[in-house]
Amino acid sequence: MHYFRVPRAYWSDRLLKMKACGINTLTTYVAWNLHEPERGVFNFNWQLELEAYIREAGRVGLWVILRPGPYICSEWELGGLPSWLLRDRNMKLRTTYPGFTKAVNSFFDELIPRVVPLQYVNGGPVIAFQVENEYGSYAKDGRYMSFVKEALVSRGVRELLFTSDNRNGLDHGSVNGALKTLNFQKLRPEDIRHLDSLQPQKPKLVMEYWSGWFDNWGGLHHVYDVDEMMRVVMEILNQGLSINLYMFHGGTNFGFMSGALGNHPYKPLVTSYDYDAPLSEAGHYTAKYHRLRTLFGGFHNGNLPMMPAVQWKKVYRPVSTHKYLLLWDVLEVLEKPHESERPVNMENLPVNNGNGQSYGYTLYETNITGGGMLNSRNHVRDRALVFLDRQFIGVLDYNTIEIIVPNRKGRRNLSLLVENCGRVNYGKDLDDQRKGLVGDILLNKEPLTGFRMYSLDMKPDFIRRLSSRSWKPIQKAPSFPAFFLSKLYISGYPADSFIQFPGWKKGVAFVNGQNLGRYWSIGPQQTLYLPGPWLKTGMNQFILFEEQESDFKMQFTNNHDLGMTVDVN
Repeated sequence: MHYFRVPRAYWSDRLLKMKACGINTLTTYVAWNLHEPERGVFNFNWQLELEAYIREAGRVGLWVILRPGPYICSEWELGGLPSWLLRDRNMKLRTTYPGFTKAVNSFFDELIPRVVPLQYVNGGPVIAFQVENEYGSYAKDGRYMSFVKEALVSRGVRELLFTSDNRNGLDHGSVNGALKTLNFQKLRPEDIRHLDSLQPQKPKLVMEYWSGWFDNWGGLHHVYDVDEMMRVVMEILNQGLSINLYMFHGGTNFGFMSGALGNHPYKPLVTSYDYDAPLSEAGHYTAKYHRLRTLFGGFHNGNLPMMPAVQWKKVYRPVSTHKYLLLWDVLEVLEKPHESERPVNMENLPVNNGNGQSYGYTLYETNITGGGMLNSRNHVRDRALVFLDRQFIGVLDYNTIEIIVPNRKGRRNLSLLVENCGRVNYGKDLDDQRKGLVGDILLNKEPLTGFRMYSLDMKPDFIRRLSSRSWKPIQKAPSFPAFFLSKLYISGYPADSFIQFPGWKKGVAFVNGQNLGRYWSIGPQQTLYLPGPWLKTGMNQFILFEEQESDFKMQFTNNHDLGMTVDVN
């Protein structure tokens, strides 16, 4: 269970539910990209107060296994690596390339001293540390794992060290002095025998037993049969192996933090990280939870803590959108556009104190004097809405690399609103995850030049500035893209809910300045989780950035809708 996927107000609730299931140890990743959003600027406060999360786990009676990375995969944006690393054109992630090791050392200088006092040897709950993550599936540098191990040990890590790989990665992801552990969903005896052959007479741990799976936009919602899951869990335990459930509670990829599957083909992942886990996205007990609690209770002689109550859900009244701001109206709220002859990718834009743009959208504008065939040369990362004189004319993405620009006389404005839909989080393409326009765009086979580029990363300060603007009343159907403002008055104590978006096509939702994540009508996910702690008694403000279509109304439900299901193969 990852602290960064669960609202802080619910950390204790979810940890108590973990303890009540008969589990004795919490495992969590550490998301470097959240803790160091700009080089040398660290954030370990509130939602990211890792030490408080670890202490809370200890308070409820759980040990802690820490997986500090630097790379974590986890279906998380760029596997948890900060995008500013990619400003270096020669960057080689997850290697001993000096630009990468220098950045890792700087981060570990900040991170590791925070968790060293929480080790078991110092009276804390942390009993083990993972050395990197599934490196056997990457294995680009034979010296890298030794570097990561030394980076931990030299800063005071004294607990058990281990590595974590699937069967094929076991031979290439290990390092001397660290226990090898195994990741899988289907138990194969030959995999256990292979692990035994690599480290005879050593304890055996299934570091990731996948209790479900993740979803991508345009696909189906993956579910994993409870009977099949229980069969494998019991077999693992009967063989004397320890087991870590990945995930016990998945939570939510709030904001722009969901990753993507590899480039062949590219598939961005959804906002929900429910994972079909034993504890649902909103903290509900599932059939998996109850079956596991019965099984694990046998290891406690049936003496388990009581199950905490489930959070109350509320169906709020539908709210209509009465005001809006066109995207073009808010450009003056943004930083002055960067001008360049050729397009510049997000990461290398001169914004955010020289750290480039990490997430969200970038608007590229240039002037043209004729029409014809616009060809992206597959340089759009990942999806671009194309406008002529700010009128929508088409979409460029990995599947569509050409559209026709209408031929009209005179000088006209061509705009491309490019979205980073999520950087790939796993595989060998990590170095190739720069976003925006990553090369020339051709009109009639000639490169376009003279670009103005606006960074639209939609960070909290931008949403605050937007809130203070003079919004226009909706008197007729507006054009798009646009920001839409809705307000919800809550008279009593706020409760969890789920937002539905019938009639909306694709965009991002914010409540009281918090980014709930992306919605997209292609599914499978049809609702966004709305945590009660992010609401307040009184007036609540919702801002939706919608790219193309809206019916100007938001609806609420007390059940999540993650779409049509498919069994995990």
